[in-house]
This record gives sequence, C-alpha cells and structure tokens, in this order.
Amino acid sequence: MNISAASLYENSSLPLQNATPRDSFSATLTKNIVAMLVWLALSIINGSMVSTFFRHSFFYEDPRYIMFIYMVINDAVQLTLVTGLYVVSYAFSKILASACCLLIMMAVLTTRSTPLILAGMAIERYVSICFPLHYGHMCTVQRTIWLVGVILLLSATPPLTDLFITLAKEPASFFQTSIFCDHSLLFRDRSIYYKNCAFDSVYFSSVFVVLLYTYCKIMLAARAASTDLVSVKKARNTVLLHGVQLLLCMLAFVVPSMQAPLIQLFPQYSLEIRYVNFLLVYIIPRFLSPMIYGFRDEKFRKYWIKYLIHRVRRVKPSEHLPQKPK
Repeated sequence: MNISAASLYENSSLPLQNATPRDSFSATLTKNIVAMLVWLALSIINGSMVSTFFRHSFFYEDPRYIMFIYMVINDAVQLTLVTGLYVVSYAFSKILASACCLLIMMAVLTTRSTPLILAGMAIERYVSICFPLHYGHMCTVQRTIWLVGVILLLSATPPLTDLFITLAKEPASFFQTSIFCDHSLLFRDRSIYYKNCAFDSVYFSSVFVVLLYTYCKIMLAARAASTDLVSVKKARNTVLLHGVQLLLCMLAFVVPSMQAPLIQLFPQYSLEIRYVNFLLVYIIPRFLSPMIYGFRDEKFRKYWIKYLIHRVRRVKPSEHLPQKPK
C-alpha cells in the first residue's frame, strides 16, 4: 500500500500504481508508531510554546513573537495533516474525493505558508537592525496581523485555483467517488501541474531574494558597527537559519521529481524511498522552528523553561501530602 507522504507531493508527474508493493505488518506497525511518536513529541513542544506565548501579554504585543507563534501553529497544523494522511493511507486505501480535497488543500496551504512566514520574519529582523529608530512605527502589531492575512491569502491561492479548475473540468459526481488521497489523482488536469510549476518558480525566487537581501544588509550593518554587534550577529544567524529552512521547504517541491526516477531504478525499495522522503521533507524541518526561537531567543527561552518546569511539577505527585498511617 502506498504511504500517504505521497499525497502531498503535488508536483509528482507519475500516478500511483496498483502494483506498488505492500509493507509487512511489522514494518507497517513500526513506521506508523515512529510517525505518531514524532507527531506527539513535536505537538507537545509546539503546544508548550503556544501556551507560553499566550500566558504573557508582552509576547503578543511584539511583532517578532507574533510571526514566530504563527509559524509554530502553521507547522503544528501541517504536521498533524501530514501524519494523519500517512496513517490513513495504511488504514484506508481510498477515501471520498471531497474529504481528500479538504485535507490536501489545507496541507498545501500550510506547506506554502512556511516560506512566506520566513520572509516576513527576515524582514522584521532587517528593520530592527538597519532601521532601529523607525522600528516602532514600521513594525506594529496591526501591520503584522495584516501581513499574516496576506500570507494566508497568497498561500490559499494555488489550492483554490486547483479546486476551481477541477470543478470546471470534472463532473460534480467525481467528488462523491472514492480515491487514493493524492494531489495528482485529485487534481488531474495537466494545466494544474504547469500552473503550479510557474507559481513555484516565482514564489521561491521571491522568497530567496528577500532572504538574500536582508542577510546582506544585516552583514553590512555588522561591518558598520554602528549598532549592537551582539544583536546584529544574532539577527544574521537567524536569517541564515531561515535560509536553511527555505531550502528544506523547497524539498517538498523538488523531491517528487527525484523520487519518481529513484522508484523506477529501485522498485523493490519504493516504500522505503517514500518513507525517507516523508521524514526528510515534512518531519525534519519541523524541528528547526523550536530551535531558532525556543532555544536561541533568551527572552522566550526564559519563560518557556519556567512554563515547562511548572507543568512538570504539576504532574508530579505532591511530596507534602500527609502519609497514611501504617
């Protein structure tokens, strides 16, 4: 049975074949347990970060942390959708096309949001370092909320156009049929593939230019030495890590073209190839967001650790309860 990581590979040009080998029961159980454990661990981390953010008003009054928590929530939703699709693909070979459509569109939206959030966070760091005197009125909470809305709109455009093209080309009964939940099987018209290729070229090129520009400007600010060098160094490293995240995000669009020939060369390892790609594309990048802000940001780390210690103490049995007489 095909693994559901393929269901998010929207640029895949090869349809899934019925002859795809099946995993053994032990392999299926192991892969699903690993996927669920990773989802659980990251969900706990993300949940603790969101709780820390909302417990302190000064966080949600700071554009920097608003963008960060938006990324954490976006990653949490994406990870839940990907893991859910992965597990569902083992439990059900086919689901209703209408249900699949909702899952795929949400997954594509959250996947495409990440690079735009990275660009927004890089711009915020650029303004704070290069225009510190104007930061207060250039980066406001209101403008940050507007930016989040623009990111959602841009991210929703590709899946919505996919849906509109499919509604125009497919009969209404198509959405009542059962299919394997895969982007290429749901949105079958070839024009969708070319449209997404064109969109992705502009999309990633624009984000890359933003990250490169902000990184270079922050480097120049460091050489000028007119601002706090420690802050400049942290901002530079943060933007550099955003660049690494962008490269990992791009794997979601590059891997499908690499996966198909690999499966053709090694068809006996098709399930293993898809599973490795699933981990590489959708799981590993989710670890970077907590590292960038949760661990590197001193202010957030301080309150985050306090929250974790508080939660651990609450779940431990109280040591001060009176002991029962023997």
